[in-house]
Amino acid sequence: MADLTRLTAAEIAARIADGTVSAVEVAEAHLARIDAVDEKVHAFLHVDREGAVAQARAVDAKRAAGERLGPLAGVPLALKDIFTTEGVPTTVGSKILEGWIPPYDATVTRRLKEAGIVILGKTNMDEFAMGSSTENSAFGPTGNPWDLTRIPGGSGGGSAASLASYQAPLAIGTDTGGSIRQPAAVTGTVGVKPTYGGVSRYGMVAFSSSLDQGGPCARTVLDAALLHEVIAGHDPLDSTSIDAPVPAVVEAARNGTVAGLRVGVVREFRGEGFQAGVLQRFDESVALLRELGADIVELSCPSFESALAAYYLIAPSECSSNLARFDAMRYGLRVGDDGTRSAEAVTSLTREAGFGPEVKRRIILGTYALSSGYYDAYYGSAQKARTLVSRDFQRSFEQVDVIVAPTTPSTAFPIGERADDPMAMYRADLCTIPVNLAGISAMSLPCGLAPEDGLPVGLQIVAPALADDRLYRVGAAVEAAFQARWGHPILEEAPAL
Repeated sequence: MADLTRLTAAEIAARIADGTVSAVEVAEAHLARIDAVDEKVHAFLHVDREGAVAQARAVDAKRAAGERLGPLAGVPLALKDIFTTEGVPTTVGSKILEGWIPPYDATVTRRLKEAGIVILGKTNMDEFAMGSSTENSAFGPTGNPWDLTRIPGGSGGGSAASLASYQAPLAIGTDTGGSIRQPAAVTGTVGVKPTYGGVSRYGMVAFSSSLDQGGPCARTVLDAALLHEVIAGHDPLDSTSIDAPVPAVVEAARNGTVAGLRVGVVREFRGEGFQAGVLQRFDESVALLRELGADIVELSCPSFESALAAYYLIAPSECSSNLARFDAMRYGLRVGDDGTRSAEAVTSLTREAGFGPEVKRRIILGTYALSSGYYDAYYGSAQKARTLVSRDFQRSFEQVDVIVAPTTPSTAFPIGERADDPMAMYRADLCTIPVNLAGISAMSLPCGLAPEDGLPVGLQIVAPALADDRLYRVGAAVEAAFQARWGHPILEEAPAL
């Protein structure tokens, strides 16, 4: 029998449905893979062995009873540790929630369970999703399976690394400024940021409420589409959830083509600070799109040059408000409560001990930006810049159907290289942040390896709001063309493992 950990999610689901393998066999194969490699990778913060096997047994029982299985029933998944999961620890990569066991499921978690997807455990991440490298986790960094001395991206590096190391065929991430797409790019996997409001945020621990968005992570475009369809859709528990039909993403992934499409290339998404090999692979991708029948249109979006600065005022401002709930009074860590201190003193001591340096940096920055006398100068101005970014996208989509760009300016950098240089770290999200500011949809998929270091490069596809299906239509066509020419950029065995 083929190694079950090397199959795609679609292949696994088909084999379970026809009885070739059982869901329990699949779950146990992936749990064994976790045992074999995760000590080196550190993709998982918690592995729920008993829960995973129990979920798999339930799928097998349904099949044995003749019940119809969902399209991903029995397929294992790694869940970013930002989604509440009943009875399973949810830490958000922070000491302040270490040991917290939620009493309820996030909507995404519930939909996964209802679909028969087997949740293997919770993955490592930058604390409260604040970071681009997964080095900000309170529980240690995750390694990139291509080179364990390099970062797997962030904040969802654990989810991406679990895919690239074949510990799971599917994963869930969240994307506030690129935290699904940037890890996908540097690990050679597929990651999708749906339209804002397309996937419920209920039960997803908030970082920046107007930017956060959960989404699918996978090793193929079709697998991502199948997962997207499971988790998307209106949720009355989330006031920002879109009450509209889910775009036909699976159909688009099965019928990929770019013939006749207008594809935009943004002038501002290249230049100083971009690795030569990344631009080389991107230019080759654009040439491939032209060969496949796309019409390439050059665009200019001047506001994108202000996007990074706007984001790092808006996101910290919202995080300073959202993280005020961690006051040591209701749940999570509590420090210094010896009966002599006031509630204020206990809250202060707990936050000092529980929050890491990057979270503290952003809370301080956001609180300052929202303070009296500075609100209009900082937060207000950033929102105006955000409007300009949205308008540039609107104008662009009057001329093109999708936009393509490098996902990241560079391949995976060494762990520790940017730890003391926040601005260098923030620039990793240069190409992804504008999408979040505008609330539109985007995908990253592998487009080869950089010649300088042999590490994966990501191609980013951007589509208008509620046109997520275009991502999959273009992504599937590009993926098929890449595989026909060069084979899949992920090797049979990741180099570092």
